[in-house]
Amino acid sequence: MRRLLPVPADPSALADREWSLDELADAYAYPARDGVWLRANMVSSADGAGAFHGRSHPLSSDADMRVFGVLRGLADVVVVGAETVRLEGYRPARARAAFAARRAAAGQPPAPPVAVLSASLDLDFSLPLFAAPAVPTLLLTGAGAPAERLAAARAAGVEVVVAGAGRDADPAAVLAALAERGHRRLLTEGGPEVLGAFARAGVLDELCLTLAPRVALGDAPRIMHGAAPPAEPLGLSLESVLEEAGFLFTRYRRF
Repeated sequence: MRRLLPVPADPSALADREWSLDELADAYAYPARDGVWLRANMVSSADGAGAFHGRSHPLSSDADMRVFGVLRGLADVVVVGAETVRLEGYRPARARAAFAARRAAAGQPPAPPVAVLSASLDLDFSLPLFAAPAVPTLLLTGAGAPAERLAAARAAGVEVVVAGAGRDADPAAVLAALAERGHRRLLTEGGPEVLGAFARAGVLDELCLTLAPRVALGDAPRIMHGAAPPAEPLGLSLESVLEEAGFLFTRYRRF
């Protein structure tokens, strides 16, 4: 395991240490490589819950929200499932002055567009995410999506991207469609079924998982579910761990 940030010789110097946005941006920089890189960002309670009463925010913290903002600030596009959009009340990603220079140097717009994955297209296209984003929101679906909902999305001015021959978007086709639009540094924020589909398809390169010092109980889903399990567990390698206020910020890469 490698540490992303220097650790002082005196461990007491880490007391109440708050990682700065610049430190986090350097630590979470995308790999310098050609091709698409798909990163996921999720939070989990200590007992494995991916949400509390249907939402991830109760498991989060100020430090987790800083990491959340940094990962968005580095991404070309944010990919999210329709159910997460509905449950979490998604709004457009916003431009932040702290990342303006980095994004300009990388040839990125001031804020990343959001790309919503949906088979049914059962979404309210009058919401700000679709009606008033700084960068137009994309809608990713399959060729078998309901024709009337496709028409409604296009009538509302939403850019629809067909990525797959079935009703659902195909994970590999999603990455190819986004790459065609110049989006190669990808960030997905779930939900669990979306992450499960990407992992099962073998296209999820990196998992940024916040382990919260919280016990959720109940029957909340894990951070990934929905897909039938593979013959063997999918292997990951631990890249780094940061800690702040008892929260562990881990990074794993696919073998």
